[in-house]
Amino acid sequence: MVIDRALGSLAHRVFRDITEYMREGDCLVLNDTRVMPVRLFGKRMTGGKVEIFILDARSDVPKALVKPSARIKDGEEVTLESGIKAVVMGPADTGRFVRFNAPIDDVLKAGHVPLPPYVTRRDSPADKEDYQTVYARKDGATASPTAGLHFTPELLEKLKVNGVRQAYVTLHTSYGTFAPVKEENIEEHVMHSEYFEISPETADVVNMTKEQGGRIFAVGTTSVRVLETAARGKDKVAPSAGYTNLFIYPGYKFTIINSIITNFHLPGSTLLMLVSAFAGKDIVLGTYKDAIEKRYRFFSYGDAMLIV
Repeated sequence: MVIDRALGSLAHRVFRDITEYMREGDCLVLNDTRVMPVRLFGKRMTGGKVEIFILDARSDVPKALVKPSARIKDGEEVTLESGIKAVVMGPADTGRFVRFNAPIDDVLKAGHVPLPPYVTRRDSPADKEDYQTVYARKDGATASPTAGLHFTPELLEKLKVNGVRQAYVTLHTSYGTFAPVKEENIEEHVMHSEYFEISPETADVVNMTKEQGGRIFAVGTTSVRVLETAARGKDKVAPSAGYTNLFIYPGYKFTIINSIITNFHLPGSTLLMLVSAFAGKDIVLGTYKDAIEKRYRFFSYGDAMLIV
């Protein structure tokens, strides 16, 4: 689906047609994070099944979502499918702390693909590739930046041949991406923090594109948040790294991007609010109604929307 904000028009295309909407001198910004196999299964001493979803795999004693959390006492030991032992500890700000008797790299060797919570099936071997973008290269995500799943190497090469620049940012998408906004006043919502990086090379390409009159096409809400965080309200981005909890909702003034490529998101999500801030709430809700009528597929493995 293609939304043209200036014309107020709506078009139904296939994803490969996206090349028709970009011209020489534009810049495509992609998030190169790679999803880690952080979903673990094991058993309690009683034989009961346990699921451990690691939230920060770069930590020696990571935080994790544990199921069934209420039944498991602090200090209880769980045996994973691999035979590695995990001790479920006290509460963290999200989930609980978990300590393993092996290095985290060994723990993850037997891990499963962390599919979103609305995908109720267990992961399959195909998900190991299907839930990664073709340009994923930096380990750290616990959820896929799904807008990028539509791109193939051939499509990226065609854009390059057409003179469309490509630049990469990193934002390690986390489980919190799917957390709904529950507060009636959205300004009271506490946005999850995620680690990001934007290199000097990417900053130079983005800034040069804007200076020369090219347009910035951000692939996914994650790329949008990195670019807007690195701009800090200015019309240029600066090389930077750290954690961002930038919450973009209607009323936000964008300074860097000209277009967003995104999927169709859950109601009440921060992702839908970001898209509404860019395209306009009424426009987005109208297009979502049309998408439902035309049976577009929603969520991670769903269809895409281009907003120009």
